[in-house]
Order: sequence, then structure tokens, then C-alpha cells
Amino acid sequence: MIKIAQDWQDYQVIATGDGRKLERWGDYVLLRPDPQVIWGARTDLERAEGLNAYYVRSASGGGYWQFITPVPEDFIVTRKGLSFKLKLMSFKHTGLFPEQAVNWDIMIDLIKNAGRPIKVLNLFGYTGGATVACRSAGASVCHVDAAKAMVERCKENIGLNGLDGGVRYIVDDCVKFVRRELRRGNRYDAVIMDPPSYGRGPSGETWKLETHLYSFVQSAAQLLSDTPLFMLINSYTTGLQPSVIGNVLSLALPKKIKDMGQIQAYEVGLPTLEKDVVLPSGASGLFYAK
Repeated sequence: MIKIAQDWQDYQVIATGDGRKLERWGDYVLLRPDPQVIWGARTDLERAEGLNAYYVRSASGGGYWQFITPVPEDFIVTRKGLSFKLKLMSFKHTGLFPEQAVNWDIMIDLIKNAGRPIKVLNLFGYTGGATVACRSAGASVCHVDAAKAMVERCKENIGLNGLDGGVRYIVDDCVKFVRRELRRGNRYDAVIMDPPSYGRGPSGETWKLETHLYSFVQSAAQLLSDTPLFMLINSYTTGLQPSVIGNVLSLALPKKIKDMGQIQAYEVGLPTLEKDVVLPSGASGLFYAK
């Protein structure tokens, strides 16, 4: 099953092919690599009308942006009343994953319909797309990421939406933070995580998803309150099937919590302007209370 991110006014996938996607972000058209795009391009994407910049991979790793026309250091896109500040980063990213709008909508609905105050923990929170979504629905959020610059951008996004207050910002290794929260006895009604395939914490801690995800989900599940609302795992690890995340959730959640709701596993994806082409963009697993 694939869930498609709809209702974007300021984002659009125009065309795909040859390992890249041509996108419109607000007023700017960008061409970026995408590992899912293994089919050929129908046109020369580097000659696309209105193209402002394209990303060039380096043979030694990483890469750089090639600008055809100037792009501001920061610019803003909006969806359904929520705004996000973007920036062209050195490793092809803009600071937002638009396909996650699928999960934002799900979480917003769950929080609004809960009928009670909801406390959310967002692990590997990046620039705060999910934090903004949950806060907009009225939840209080603890946002955790090991990169200080990403946490600062989350603060900017929260401020941009007039949602100041109700968010706790933590720059820390997520594994260590979860352990400390367990010792402190803190609990949350919802837990979100978007762990990387591979990474290092602030003190050089190594993270490898296929080795560490299951035990980490087990630990994070212990932070759920006695009346949990949801637990969401998203991954961009190439080749990881949604059903794997579903299995991790099913086996890692305590039985008493699992019995309170149900689990879904699905791809998230983006519509394109190309006929019959949907761009798969990640895998998610969701537990939510009945």
C-alpha cells in the first residue's frame, strides 16, 4: 500500500528520470538526485524551463549545487496553513520531506480527535516538520536531534507558524536521550522517529539501522503512557520494506499496548505531473489506538 501526499500548493514533482527528480518548491525549480528513480528521463531535465539550480554529485562523495539563476539562502513554502523555511543544503536536501505530509495529516487528525492533552516525543526530529504538525494540532512536543543546526531550524519553523511555547528542544543522541527519559520516568502519549540508515552521535556513537532499530524501538515503546495514542516509525533506508517496519512495531510493542490499537505499514509517495508515475519516497509503520 502506498499513501500519496496530496494538497501541496507550494510543492510539485514536475518530471523524473535518470536518477533525478525535477521539483517546484514555491517559486523555485530544482533538480535533485533520487535513488528510487531508476527509469529513463523523457526529456533533458537539465534544460527544463524555469530551472533555477541542480545538484551535482561528487565522485568523492557529497556534491554541490549548480545555480542557473539565483536562489535565496532561505525561502518559505506553505501547505494547508503550515509554513516551513527551506535552505539548499550541501548534501542535496532542502530541509523538508514533502511526502511526510501523509503522516502529518494522520497525526494531526489523531491528536485533534483524542479529546485530551497529548504529549509527543519526536526523535531524530530534523527540522521539525512533524513537530510543527503535532504542535498545530494542540499537542506539546519534545523535539530531539543530534544536530544543533537542525534543532535551531525547528525553532524557526515553530516561530514561523506562531506556535511558540509547548515545544521542548533537545540537542542530543536519541539513543542516550531515551535511556535517560526511561530512568527519569517520563512518559509520552505518542512517539515519532525517523532514524537514519547510518549515523554518528555527538560523541561519536555509531548508529546502524539494521543493527539497532529493533532494540531502540523496544526502548522507545517503554516511554509510551498508559493511554498511548500512536507510535510512528519512518525510514528512507533503500530496500527496507514497509512490512519490515510493521514487523518491528508488532514485535517491539508490549502486548498490552498493541492490544489497544492496530498497526499499519505503508509506503509514502508523491504524485507527479507525469502520467501514471507515482514517486515512492519512504516507508512508514504506524501503531494507533482504536
